[in-house]
Amino acid sequence: MSKLSSLLPKLILPEGGALVHERLAEALAAAIHDGRYKAGDRLPTHRELSRHAGVSIGSVTRAIDLLTRRGLVRGEVGRGTFVNALQASGASGLPIDLTINMPPPVIDEAVFADAMHDALSHALRIPLAGYADFRGTDAQRQVMADWLSADRLKVSADDILLTVGGQQAVHLAFADIKDRSPVILTEAATFSGAIVAAANLGVRFDTVDHDADGMRPDDLERAIRATGARAIYTVPVCQNPFGFEMSEARRRDILRVCERHDVMIVEDDIYGVYAFKQSATYKALAPERVYYLTSLSKCLTPLVRSGVLVPPPDRRAVLTQRIRAEVWGAAPVAIETGCALVRNGAADTARTRLRQEARARVQLSAEILGLREVAMPEGAPHIWLPMPALEAERLARRSAENGVRVTPPDSTFVKGDKAWGVRLCIMAPTQRQDVQQALKIVAELMRTPDEVSI
Repeated sequence: MSKLSSLLPKLILPEGGALVHERLAEALAAAIHDGRYKAGDRLPTHRELSRHAGVSIGSVTRAIDLLTRRGLVRGEVGRGTFVNALQASGASGLPIDLTINMPPPVIDEAVFADAMHDALSHALRIPLAGYADFRGTDAQRQVMADWLSADRLKVSADDILLTVGGQQAVHLAFADIKDRSPVILTEAATFSGAIVAAANLGVRFDTVDHDADGMRPDDLERAIRATGARAIYTVPVCQNPFGFEMSEARRRDILRVCERHDVMIVEDDIYGVYAFKQSATYKALAPERVYYLTSLSKCLTPLVRSGVLVPPPDRRAVLTQRIRAEVWGAAPVAIETGCALVRNGAADTARTRLRQEARARVQLSAEILGLREVAMPEGAPHIWLPMPALEAERLARRSAENGVRVTPPDSTFVKGDKAWGVRLCIMAPTQRQDVQQALKIVAELMRTPDEVSI
């Protein structure tokens, strides 16, 4: 019996609602991180893991695939699965993670503490603890309406539904559309959360070609005729993952096609804080046709999970009942914390800081990676490096082996050659020096396409 096989009886799957293969992957990852499985060790066979963990071989295969995408292990044809070296690259002593699009901390702890105290005070005074307000209380919706109206979209409190972050807003919009349009059109790659939401609802994504200004109106016309789709999903500011910002002229061109074919639009404005062109939103241009959504997660903090959905007026009542059925409304304390951060000016401070930091990090990325141009030079939360599929997969794997996690190339894939590349979430690390170090590693790996680690 190998050394690793002798460790397997201690492999206990964590409790929770996650799928079996996800819990197995977490157990293996924990064993790697605490040193029971060391760099260069060969893992036991799938059959051994299956027997000792009490799961199916299929679950083992999916768990190993998940760990491979995370860069913790690698498969070698004819030899087995091996543990990669863990690189303590960042200031925290952990690998540098460029996979999650989230802002660095921009709220002072004292400001956050005051907001939470204020939120609790407000929450304790909500009648019936908010049970009767499925879409948020009148006061909560007014705060969020004022926040949106100041910078992105003029709305009233009655226009909006408060959700558990932007992800629930995406799912609600797709659920409301699916009977009308079982096919939703988007670009060749898109937000992984939207892909998951569509799959969960049995909705199929199909694709529209794009250029540097976004979705192409002529190809949208073609795709509508070919698929019969009556809905599109779009992220017009810093499209995820391609990173472009759509001009107002292009939005109006897309809107004319949608009006001609009676197509609804799901407008994901989650990165609106980084908008430079200040184009009118789809929602402002065609309120009856657009489901507009955003949240505080990318422009303030993901800790509060406060989302906003502004549906077509005639769909508000139906969607309110769907919110009741799914979660009975977003958690009042979370929403109140988000509202408190808006009231005390933290959202305004965060907007200024994030725009300045994003501009600096995009410039740093372009310099280190040798990019002649980037999609949003004025500042963006992520950078897209287009490349063939095998090259993208190799770069993602080798980056992980060298202590830098990048978005797996297939996580945003819908279809088509343009979907392949590597996304770098440059705003995720707290320290700018960690971003610089990670970019230097990625740049070196791009210059040395062989299999030698740096």
